[in-house]
Amino acid sequence: MLVLAQIISGAGLTAGITVGALLAEEMLGGAGLAGVPSALFTAGAALGALGIGRLCTRWGRRPGLALGYAFGALGSTGVVVAAATGSVALLLPALLVYGIGTASGLMARYAGADLASPARRGRAVSTVLLATTLGAVTGPLLVTPAGEVAHAWGVPRLAGPFLLAAAAFTATAVLLAVLLRPDPLRLAQTRAARAAGGPGGGPGGGADTGEEGGAGPEGPERTGPAPAGRHDVAVGTTVMVLTQVVMIAIMTMTPVHMLAHGHTAQAAGLVISLHVGAMFLPSPLTGLLVDRIGGRWVALASGPLLLAAGALAALAPAGSVPALGAALVLLGLGWNFGLISGTAIVTDALPPDRRATTQGLVDMGLAVAGAAGSLASGPVVAREGYPALALMAGLAALLVVPVSRGRAFHVRGRSSLRRAVRIALWVNPYSLPTRVRRSRSRSPSGARPEAITHQRKDPCR
Repeated sequence: MLVLAQIISGAGLTAGITVGALLAEEMLGGAGLAGVPSALFTAGAALGALGIGRLCTRWGRRPGLALGYAFGALGSTGVVVAAATGSVALLLPALLVYGIGTASGLMARYAGADLASPARRGRAVSTVLLATTLGAVTGPLLVTPAGEVAHAWGVPRLAGPFLLAAAAFTATAVLLAVLLRPDPLRLAQTRAARAAGGPGGGPGGGADTGEEGGAGPEGPERTGPAPAGRHDVAVGTTVMVLTQVVMIAIMTMTPVHMLAHGHTAQAAGLVISLHVGAMFLPSPLTGLLVDRIGGRWVALASGPLLLAAGALAALAPAGSVPALGAALVLLGLGWNFGLISGTAIVTDALPPDRRATTQGLVDMGLAVAGAAGSLASGPVVAREGYPALALMAGLAALLVVPVSRGRAFHVRGRSSLRRAVRIALWVNPYSLPTRVRRSRSRSPSGARPEAITHQRKDPCR
């Protein structure tokens, strides 16, 4: 049911991406404000992620995600009304509310990870993301038909995709509220509690895990959070934030750049469709890579991919749709690597009882960063041009490389430093008399010093 809901919601998810900037340019005037819609609905996604995360913690995934999609439908309807009446005052808050629906679409990936064992978590996340592909890729291609429907109803053509979003989000909210049973997070918490109560996870052992061969939360997750803890949460969050900022900055301005150089809205929709396809279609492969080689290595690969995307977008001729399409495909692939690997890293570090709230905070930070990138993209393009924006964003993506390798270096470095200090203190000749005196003072009566000082064999033990 979660997969079906994501397929339907995918079409609504891409409405704001495809025409949001164009609608703002038409209603607000000038390319400098074209990034405002993306900033608003990513800000709405930030508020939505925080609220949905808390609601999921209290009531479960089902009511949290369903309510988020209901808000998305309300915001989409508000955008249509604002476009029909020419009301900027209504457009801005409506875009903010629409963003809550996009938050639900992204946070649904955590529901897919709730019941997966750590060894299969990457593939579980990728399954939910892949389910979004059909609607997400089809959505931009429906820009022209949806615009014709809107025009027939007396609404501006650019508001047509938001009509589609309103219908898709409404259907998704109803499906999740009625049919998503049992609740994934509640079931994961129950199984974790059974596992903590005794070996085998209570009656029936691992029979109800839902994983092949009885693997599930009762196995590796019964001990609680991963040893890396907060540091892993920070690493996964930073990877997702960096890839989100770079992706949104370039993606938001690409349709504006294309229309400014004589391309049609259909051509811009095609490029965005290729981009969205690259965001989701590689998910099974990405999930498999995360499970096989680790989230850190997949996260590290996202940096060079995003750099290549930015460089190609900057160097592509303005009139070349294939070159811009290739750049946006690389951009989507780099984002996919960063999101799936970051999600797996964060989820692995959290026990089920604290998972939803922390994930909501993570996605709130993700949306805030995306809003900042979107707001900055418009003025940069207006002042320096689209190529400068693309190149700067690509270079910023290289920060993912040191971040993704940070924990491994930190652990090895700290361990080596600690071992070196202990050995240096042990072999220091000035400390030898002190060690002998301490050994004698702690020794039982009549024990020989030799019997005590022979413990110097392994100072690093």
